Parts: sequence; structure tokens; C-alpha cells
Amino acid sequence: MNRSVLLLTLALAPVAAAQTQPQNTQTATTLTLKHDEGTTTVKKNPQRIVVMDEEALGWMFALGLGDRVVGLASSYLSPTEISGGKLKPAVLKAGFYARGQLNNPAYVGSWTAPSLETILALKPDLIVRLTWDGNQNYDKLSKIAPTVGYEEGGQGFWQKGLRDLARVFGRQVQAEQVIKGAADVSRSNARKLQAAGVFRKFDKVVVLAPFSGGNTWAYSRVRLIDDLRALGFKDGLNVGTATLGVGAQISDEALLGIDKKTLVVLFPPGGQYNGADAFLKTPVGQRLKAQSVLYTPEAFSPYSGPLTSVRNSTEVTRLILEKLK
Repeated sequence: MNRSVLLLTLALAPVAAAQTQPQNTQTATTLTLKHDEGTTTVKKNPQRIVVMDEEALGWMFALGLGDRVVGLASSYLSPTEISGGKLKPAVLKAGFYARGQLNNPAYVGSWTAPSLETILALKPDLIVRLTWDGNQNYDKLSKIAPTVGYEEGGQGFWQKGLRDLARVFGRQVQAEQVIKGAADVSRSNARKLQAAGVFRKFDKVVVLAPFSGGNTWAYSRVRLIDDLRALGFKDGLNVGTATLGVGAQISDEALLGIDKKTLVVLFPPGGQYNGADAFLKTPVGQRLKAQSVLYTPEAFSPYSGPLTSVRNSTEVTRLILEKLK
């Protein structure tokens, strides 16, 4: 009986293999991702990627895949930095854009107002974006190509986005090395601050974003503050209900209540929105000056991600150590 079963099994094996082969092939060439805007099936190892912001671009850079980006959306760029629908060569060599290899991607509009016509003409295999409450166009983008989005205020959102893309491109080992590398840098810098006695003077921290026009925001999630917590600082200000999950506008009265043991890191927005110089001339800025450091991100930098986290940790550590000399 056992011999008969064995022979029957061997006889049916080629048939079973033939019947399952097409299904296995299909499974091997696609991948289903659960992300913050839904569930999307994508083709593995896509060649033409549109990134809807610098955060998504940073993930591509971290995986060594910047050369596959055919379209880039950005709210940092001005008309003088674009020519013929492309980023000018000098722009590609500036700031964060120089962190990876970009092969003259098309400009596809701003973060909130993308050019769907331009994106459609690029024939992308995959669209990747940062998202937030109220962000639009997901359905429209998904009709052009598989689209995945990751919410900025979500816990560990950039690690999730990076790991998902790594699965798509078969670069999981590289993604884990990048994530570990960023964490290692934070631990190393934390030891430097500890050895220098920084936490005896400043045990808490607040991140302020002074905007041109006079408004000041305090960040409570993601935007630099998480990197400072990783260095060992406690929160120095109760921000309250956060807008978009990352922070809130803060009053002068609240700022004047910051105690002397709280380090103030001024982290202004880029370009025309940078209001740091004007803030430091105000009565509030003068009151906080002795306990403040000004950290300016590189041009075109995203607010978060592995490359940004390493720079944030290293540069802010340097600024703090210099201030305490």
C-alpha cells in the first residue's frame, strides 16, 4: 500500500507542478504592501519611480536607488530652479539632492498640487509619498500607477516606509543596515554629550520652528525632536494637541515659561519661510538666546528619514558641544 501511494505521488508531482507554476510565477513578481493609505499590489523591482516629496526621495537614496527616480514633487523648488520641466543641473548638485544619484528627474509639481498629467506621461511603475490628514490625490495617483503613502506622524513611519521599499526592491539587508547605522550614530553622540556633562546643564529640550511672518511652532513628533530624544533629552515643553501629528503653533507666553535647564533648538523651515533671524531679535528670542542653538537643515532636506536622522544627530551634537565650551 505504501509503495502504491509513493508511486501515485511521484506520478502526480509533475502535473501538480505544472498547475501551480503560473501562480508561483505571478506571486514571485508582485508584492502586496499594507501602508497608511491602503493596501497596494506592486511589481517587484520597479524601474521608474515617482517620489512625491523629499522624504520618499531619502528612502530611495538610502537604498542606493536614486537613479530610478524619474519624477520628483517638491514645495521647496522655485521657478528659477526648474528649466524645461526638469531640475537644473546645479540644483541636483545642491544640498540633499546631492546625497544620491539623480538622473535628471522631471519636476511633477508641489507636495499638495502635483501635476497628474506630467506624472502620467512619465509612465511610472510606482509612486511613493509622505501623507497626512487632509492630503489629497491618492485615488488619482493610484489610477496612474501603484501608490503607497506613509503618514508622517505615525510611529516609526520612515522605518516602515524604508522596509517596505526594501522588500519591493529586494534590499532588505541594506535597509536593516541603514536603520541600525542611524541608531548607532545616535548612541555614539549620546555618549559624547554625556561625557561632556551636557545633561547636567540641559536635561530637557524643545524644538522651535520660527516662521517668517512671526509664527513659531514647537515640534512634538518626527521633526528633529525624535532625534534629540534619542540623544537622551527629555521633553521641555508640553505642546498639547499636535497639528498633522507633528507639532503646534506656540504662544510667546508659553515660550517665556521655558526654564533655564531646557535647551532650545531653533530649527527653522527652509527658504523664504525661515524666520530664525527675526525671532532672535524679538524679546522672546533675546530671553532664550543664552540657552539656544540654531540648527539649519541642508537645502532641500526632508524633515525625517535615515540620512536626515544621521545629520540631525551629528550636527546638533556638534553645536551643543561648541556652545558649552
